[in-house]
Amino acid sequence: MESPEAKTLGVGMVGYAFMGAAHSQGWRTVGRVFDLPARPVMSAVCGRDAEAVRAAADRHGWAAAETDWRSMIARDDVQLVDVCTPGDSHAEIAIAALEAGKHVLCEKPLANSVTEAQAMVEAARRARERGQVAMVGFNYRRAPAIAYARRMVERGRLGVLRHVRVTYLQDWIVDPEFPLVWRLRREYAGSGALGDLGSHIVDLAQYLAGERLIGVSALTETFIRERPLPAGAVAGLGGSGAGGAARGPVTVDDAALFTGRFGSGAVASFEASRFAAGRKNSLRIELNGDHGSLAFDLERLNELSFHDHTEPAADSGFRRILVTEPEHPYLDAWWPPGHALGYEHTFVHQARDMVLAVAEGTGPEPSFEDGLQVQQVLAAVEESAEKNCVYTPVPV
Repeated sequence: MESPEAKTLGVGMVGYAFMGAAHSQGWRTVGRVFDLPARPVMSAVCGRDAEAVRAAADRHGWAAAETDWRSMIARDDVQLVDVCTPGDSHAEIAIAALEAGKHVLCEKPLANSVTEAQAMVEAARRARERGQVAMVGFNYRRAPAIAYARRMVERGRLGVLRHVRVTYLQDWIVDPEFPLVWRLRREYAGSGALGDLGSHIVDLAQYLAGERLIGVSALTETFIRERPLPAGAVAGLGGSGAGGAARGPVTVDDAALFTGRFGSGAVASFEASRFAAGRKNSLRIELNGDHGSLAFDLERLNELSFHDHTEPAADSGFRRILVTEPEHPYLDAWWPPGHALGYEHTFVHQARDMVLAVAEGTGPEPSFEDGLQVQQVLAAVEESAEKNCVYTPVPV
């Protein structure tokens, strides 16, 4: 039984929709699975609609509901602020929380612009001197298979990296009558498939490669340029919604395709689209080196495909690695070998890593600096696309 003196970490979350529900799952579960130096307490959740946020608090296990994020940040029982709002409010909330002495976890992409992300990084650097930590939520890093793939690359299993290819495909806005939700408006989302999906695959490619992109060449396209304004609530990423008679302009990209170059000379290709009919949440990444290749498919979340090119050709080929052993990242706390995990567990692992960073006072990964660098890649992609695919360097 936990002693009365056991340390706790009060969490306050801003936003309670799709990502808020996923983060709630992480905070609610992490202390029941992992032995942690501090027990997360779900102190308060915040949203603008008093009735809806109270219902979300009851549903997901938050002790209190707030309608003003400033009031939530000021609470004595909140030591960590989890930002799950649309990108237009990330900078304001995160900076205010850091200045108030709180630790911060912020959903990806870090901000809607490089300028906002730079301000967040500066606030995080000042806060670090006071012992606070700040992390950006690229949850796919926390899939055990991805974390193990990184370990394999670090150990040299692929040799010299030559090529990375990544796709992230969804289809939830294929219907031209799907309403103009916030993700389709630049003033709220910053960009479309590029920021929503592209930020994930840029981060994954750089994380697995162990190096950063130095330049890109890109094109983007908006296929449906006008949509009905929402006439009611639209839940999650459904393929249909409530659209009214009035219409408004789509101000973000529907798809982004780009190539990139790493500092080592390795090359990469990226494709992010929310118009891939039949693809619900299809993220695939493959890395090719002179000693082997490694591939991951989010729809086969617990597996890696690995080809060892040092083996004789007569015996070689891709083989399946089932990432469910206690020796694999995060899995010593879960089920017996062969018992698979799912999407929601990436948020449990994210919460674990955040709690450990707070307790140890170490800089968590990915940091706000990492989030800024991804934002710089996205900005270079947009600049290249505006210039008809001109190769555009990424600031170092």
